Amino acid sequence: MAEIVLRNVQKKFGDFVAVEASNLKVENGEFFVMLGPSGCGKTTTLRMIAGLEIPTTGSILLDNKNVTSLRASQRDIAFVFQLFALYPHLNVEKNISFPLRMQKMKSSEIKERVREVSQLLRIEHLLKSNVSNLAGGDRQRVALGRAIVRRPAAFLMDEPLGTLDAEFREEMCLELKKLHKRIQATTVYVTHDQIEAMTMGDKIAVMNQGKILQNGSPNEIYSKPKTKFVGSFIGSPSMNFIPVKKSIEKGATSIIIKGNEFGIPEQHEGTIGDQNFIGVRPEKMTLTKNQGISGEVFGSEYLGSRNILTINTEVGQFKIRVSKDIKVSLRENVKISFDAHSAIIFDGTSDKALQSAYMTI
Repeated sequence: MAEIVLRNVQKKFGDFVAVEASNLKVENGEFFVMLGPSGCGKTTTLRMIAGLEIPTTGSILLDNKNVTSLRASQRDIAFVFQLFALYPHLNVEKNISFPLRMQKMKSSEIKERVREVSQLLRIEHLLKSNVSNLAGGDRQRVALGRAIVRRPAAFLMDEPLGTLDAEFREEMCLELKKLHKRIQATTVYVTHDQIEAMTMGDKIAVMNQGKILQNGSPNEIYSKPKTKFVGSFIGSPSMNFIPVKKSIEKGATSIIIKGNEFGIPEQHEGTIGDQNFIGVRPEKMTLTKNQGISGEVFGSEYLGSRNILTINTEVGQFKIRVSKDIKVSLRENVKISFDAHSAIIFDGTSDKALQSAYMTI
């Protein structure tokens, strides 16, 4: 196991800033997920931790040792790629044992380690099989086996489930989490899939445009987004945003939207401009008979115990998660309200949540 620390790490390619100065700490034994859209800088950050890219500025520490200028081979880290990077001319056993053979390890110890890893991943019966004949899920297990067999200080995984179909991805998410609990190895996992991140991560860092916008537990990221982007990127359906075309004063406890008064958490800060947003999760919005934002039901998605309603209103389109017992028809006129204590005020100028809002949920 190992602790990984990034201190003011920045990466530039010419004039392009791929990763802005970032600080990050991955605790011993933690499953840490870097989440964000394509091109946000998460893979570049992972490659810097691995030693495949050298930071333009800043330092990287592995167990309190500065490894910033060390080559990848000099860091006690295993990298699992999206496309597996297996040797097609070798069978499963030889693929898994390859890094140990390169280290000139004794054949008896290699055999024992391969046996342990194959049992852990439940691929003993595949050891003599050619990797090119394996299904995607089995190839992924082989790639993991080759990384695990080295017993490195940390594992780095770059979208390792990206090429699998939905069924295999769900299965492998559970397998990876179980595996992590067994071996308790520090893991940094990169993905653009928020479901993977929320399912597996002990901590999540959300990135966009080269910046780490928020770092915390899945519950913190979901319940207390610090920026409008984080609120919109996390959740399915994502957070609803109600536009407010006026400033919100310090000390405010309510707000008027289209002639209706709604409660909000007491504000300890005020917004700067006159274009702001109230963020509300779909499950925190409700249908009401009296006061509320008027709208028309545009769509309904049946999800077993719940329905997702899409409602068009005069201030925007919103998604609401309701019980299956609530019956509404398409094009039916409804009114929408929301739980005041779950509302988050986002400053329209900075895109940031006001501290009082996201800290009092």
